[in-house]
Amino acid sequence: MDSTITAIATPHGTGSISIVRISGKNAVEIALKIIKKDKEFLKPRYANLLNLYDEKDRIVDKGIVIFFKAPHSFTGENIVEFQTHGGVIISQILIKTILKLGGRLAKAGEFSKRAFLNGKIDLTEAEAISSIIEAKSEEATYQLSKQLNGELKHFVNKIRGDLVNILAYSEVTIDYAEEDLPEDIEGTILQRLDEISKNLSKLLSSSKRRNRVFEGFKISIIGRPNVGKSSLLNAMLNYERAIVSEIAGTTRDRVEEYINIGTHLVKIVDTAGIRETENLIEKIGIEKSIQAIEESDIVLALFDSSETLQTDDFKIIELLEKYKSSRKILPILNKSDLHQVVEKISNFETINISTMNFDNSLIEQLQNILTEINTSSDGGTILSSIRQIDEVEKTISEIEQAKIPLQNGELEFFSFHIQEAIERISAISRPYQYSEMLDEMFGNFCLGK
Repeated sequence: MDSTITAIATPHGTGSISIVRISGKNAVEIALKIIKKDKEFLKPRYANLLNLYDEKDRIVDKGIVIFFKAPHSFTGENIVEFQTHGGVIISQILIKTILKLGGRLAKAGEFSKRAFLNGKIDLTEAEAISSIIEAKSEEATYQLSKQLNGELKHFVNKIRGDLVNILAYSEVTIDYAEEDLPEDIEGTILQRLDEISKNLSKLLSSSKRRNRVFEGFKISIIGRPNVGKSSLLNAMLNYERAIVSEIAGTTRDRVEEYINIGTHLVKIVDTAGIRETENLIEKIGIEKSIQAIEESDIVLALFDSSETLQTDDFKIIELLEKYKSSRKILPILNKSDLHQVVEKISNFETINISTMNFDNSLIEQLQNILTEINTSSDGGTILSSIRQIDEVEKTISEIEQAKIPLQNGELEFFSFHIQEAIERISAISRPYQYSEMLDEMFGNFCLGK
């Protein structure tokens, strides 16, 4: 933390501008040498158009220089930002100059790490910063922006505060039994623990339902061989991703591609044709097709409307009936440009398309379904990473384990599990300090008089 770090804040390559930042105790000193100005020159949050010099006093570029004074900066340290003309060479020369003047290259994530250590952001916000850069859909961006603005942090801090208060009650009962304490502490604490568990379980359930916001929804295309599955995939992608052939069994493994449908990230899986076969490789492909159905949010079941339904078609209809209560099923009658022999698939509503003359009607319907799936959840705070989900699950587990010793009057074991629960929920945002419990304990109960 004593060193002064620097890094290019914009993507490498040629562009309109390139941003180089310095953070640390010597940031201002280094910047003044680059701009050839006195220490009184830089005023916080003022943009100055200035010549930028290297260590040999040669002009490198003319750019904008902005000073962010500690603690009112992203890292909580002094930061100086140089906005230069875009280009690899200019920013590299500037970085070399900063290194010559006493700075060092920042490690990956070090700016955000310093912001965390200096109390400018917590772990939920740090994770949101990392994830929002990699976001692949608008929905993920909107959700992460809420986390970046503290929505998850406030939720976690509320749970954390309630558990710290409960732990304080327990510690008071153990250490200060002679004090005047509220009656029926056990019943009150159990009620509060139930409420905390309920809120955490709701958050966990909602997060698991809506994790497709970050991972992408999954759509599988199934059907017997040669009904046009690969052609449909190519039409949806608008380029030839899968091999199309009249030979049955051409697709023997899953073909997966990501696309955006509206604001939603979607993984489309083209599966092997489902049919009776003795070919070992095809059998494996068919097993993977069934697995794809089980992993999917939406199943597109393709049928050839220009031919009568075959034995393999009826086997697929059986699969649709099996999964219709847990998956969104869309039976599709392909080859609508030919004479129609099949007009209905069991009791399902069908869609008529032609992969040869593909239009956007199917895409529009999928967009409406995806929006409906997404908005059917409560729309509130959700967890955005496996780490966060794991910590909440461990918190709930510790709370449930704490109830038994509480009911048996074993408050030392009860306190142990509650403290574990506090540490688990705190791991989502910021580490727990034992002094927090002491502040709660002495502040609320007026002890030590």
